[in-house]
Amino acid sequence: MEVYRKEYPNPQFERNNWQNLNGEWDFGFKKAKHGFKFSTDEKTAVEIYNACDYTHKINVPFCLESELSGIGFTDFVNLAWYRKKVTISKGKNRVFLHIGAADHLTTVLVNSRSVGRHKGGYTPFKFEITDFVSEGENEIFILCEDNVKDPLVCRGKQSERRESHGCDYTRTTGIWQTVYLEYVPQSYIKSIKIYPDAENSGVTLKADFEGKEDFACEVLYEGKTVGKAERKNAFGSSFFHMDLSEKHLWEVGNGRLYDLKLSFGDDKVSSYFGLRSLRLDGFKFLINEKSVFQRLVLDQGFYKKGIYTAPSDADMIKDIQLSLDLGFNGARLHQKVFEPRFLYHCDKMGYIVWGEYPNWGLDYSKPESVAVFLAEWAEAVERDFNHPSIVGWCPFNETWDYHGRRQYDPLLSTVYDFTKTADTTRPCIDTSGNFHVKTDIYDVHDYSYDIRFFKGNYDKLVTENVLYEHVLNDNPNRQKYGGQPVFVSEYGGIKWVADTSIKSWGYGEDVKTPEEFAERYCGLTEALIGNKKMFGFCYTQLYDIEQEQNGLYTYEREKKFSDDILDKIRATNQTIAEIEK
Repeated sequence: MEVYRKEYPNPQFERNNWQNLNGEWDFGFKKAKHGFKFSTDEKTAVEIYNACDYTHKINVPFCLESELSGIGFTDFVNLAWYRKKVTISKGKNRVFLHIGAADHLTTVLVNSRSVGRHKGGYTPFKFEITDFVSEGENEIFILCEDNVKDPLVCRGKQSERRESHGCDYTRTTGIWQTVYLEYVPQSYIKSIKIYPDAENSGVTLKADFEGKEDFACEVLYEGKTVGKAERKNAFGSSFFHMDLSEKHLWEVGNGRLYDLKLSFGDDKVSSYFGLRSLRLDGFKFLINEKSVFQRLVLDQGFYKKGIYTAPSDADMIKDIQLSLDLGFNGARLHQKVFEPRFLYHCDKMGYIVWGEYPNWGLDYSKPESVAVFLAEWAEAVERDFNHPSIVGWCPFNETWDYHGRRQYDPLLSTVYDFTKTADTTRPCIDTSGNFHVKTDIYDVHDYSYDIRFFKGNYDKLVTENVLYEHVLNDNPNRQKYGGQPVFVSEYGGIKWVADTSIKSWGYGEDVKTPEEFAERYCGLTEALIGNKKMFGFCYTQLYDIEQEQNGLYTYEREKKFSDDILDKIRATNQTIAEIEK
């Protein structure tokens, strides 16, 4: 069985002493049954471990629904279990088992003993297994429980019906990111947070330590040392400030990165950062004090053969490059927490993105959703804080009524307040599209397809400083525009069918020719670029996904239009925006 995804999963915090566990695992699963409830402790995992059969081999890190997993079972599944024999040589090191992401509730046994549980399908987790393993062969068992119909499970764009439909797609059950072991000294660096100071050409580092050792940090730019910090007998949590002898700004289209080399006793960690600033100024979004119009495209992070998991590092780079080739400068990473390596490539390529969480499926009308969502969202913000490509947070998307019940507004305001406390450097949109409660930016989703009607609505933002009810679901009982910065964070969605073998889906009235597609795309986009109170747009979407046939590329990332049509789209996207002048 071919082993995929051999690269280190997180370049933001990289050690050399690690062991990739991707590839073939023994595997079994159980189809969903009515009334399934998640286990409350590790007893279920122990029972399954003692009694289960391994009827398949699965290729980790691909979900069982995917072609690349070797299974391709797409019906509902509640339970999936994995087993692998692993040879370990730990010496005097501590041993940690890392799982990049597994959906949804995961229990891990090592040599038949429980080592931990994690809830949430989109963020990484680790368990120290030093005392559970011995030199030589060891057994790792992983049980994943999932139920997209549970009202306290965030499913994102995973279909809650048996088949894909509309803008919901094939589900992802179980492990879908890299599994690996990491060997660290007894004293080690637990985590870092990086605070660049672009104006004063400096950087502050917050490091959390286990143990007490001498600490040193070296900052390099293209191999040249440009900053240093040291501390004898460091321990606990410590801050280190370094002035930089050279100033190289991280900018849109120019991902200039500084390298970090960290040492804490025998522990060695590599990282990086970008030197840039963000702030809102009236209706403008400033990056390094320059008004930058955000030419974004919706990217949902689905792959035909891997579903949630990119088959290779090159596939992630290709998605970013396809977007750049059409004149976009970034993306909304939609209803999914993307892999750290995707964000790493965004950082390198100067590609701006918004961090989002897959809130669909959660019953956000219930007060108990606050605790569920905050726990998962906090892990996402913590994981991705250091990425310069992330220019804002958007924890929720389109909080429509849930079975006729309105959203619990304190959920949105509490998550907003937490986000602003956890990260003072970025703006936060409480819920993209609707219904806003407490937000730095008043974004809008508008799939109107009549160009004159579309333009007229946003012209009134300039002439009258208002956004209208028929566009925004804007009424005094749900949300009210308060003069915040504005951008249209979803629009277009123009259906042009590439795969006629399936029943296609898209937004608005279908266009009949590629030329008509280009005319509508350019007209809608020009209405936003030419609006002096609009700081950006986000077009739906970069590529087709299953039945949703409104991408600019096919699901296989092939061209859907002639070069002439693509040239028109690119030229429109690259037009200098009014707010940039």
